[in-house]
Amino acid sequence: MTLSPLGDSAVVVALGPGLDETALRRVRALAEALDRDRPAGVVDVVPAFASVTVFYDAVHCGGYAHLCAELEARVARTELALVSQQSRSLEIPVCYGGEWGPDLGEVAAGAGVSPEKAVALHAGADYRVHAIGFAPGFAYLGGLPERLHTPRRATPRVGVPAGTVGIGGAQTGVYPLATPGGWNLIGRTPLRLFDAGRTEPALLRTGDRVRFRAISAEEFAAWR
Repeated sequence: MTLSPLGDSAVVVALGPGLDETALRRVRALAEALDRDRPAGVVDVVPAFASVTVFYDAVHCGGYAHLCAELEARVARTELALVSQQSRSLEIPVCYGGEWGPDLGEVAAGAGVSPEKAVALHAGADYRVHAIGFAPGFAYLGGLPERLHTPRRATPRVGVPAGTVGIGGAQTGVYPLATPGGWNLIGRTPLRLFDAGRTEPALLRTGDRVRFRAISAEEFAAWR
């Protein structure tokens, strides 16, 4: 673990060297602990792939050194709780291709497989939520089969419908809201990934395990 300043109002708590299960568990545990009980002066907590950035009000935190000491103590306590930490598992139904996934053919061609095989590869993998960002509830999922790794599109789309499943580089994810986007669109889910009216607006949390399940156009229509 290392702590380093980010400007004069944030500290970055680095908990691992990169994308791995251990760092992800540590990030999730610390972020949740800080959200439940924030140290004095802390105004925001932002988890990332292998770090947690803590934003603070310098007037009320007791000073940078004091905050760092408090964060080190919190990390030590969360380490003890990691052994009992349980991850949620969620399944996301997806209608692949066609109007829901206009880039499926290009992704499949780049992988050297048929669209059907690309769907089987995507839906057959186990994913983990590494971070939430870009838009409310947008989850960056690690675990995409290497064969399906596809660079982001050179020209982003102005509008991507909510629920659209995309591939960007080595990651996959679901657009929770209608937004611009540059990922390759391969399908769409009828689930609502973000709903401000729910007690917990975002469906996915950092650390969740996710699997996709292919559904037909008829199932998609009936779901909605």
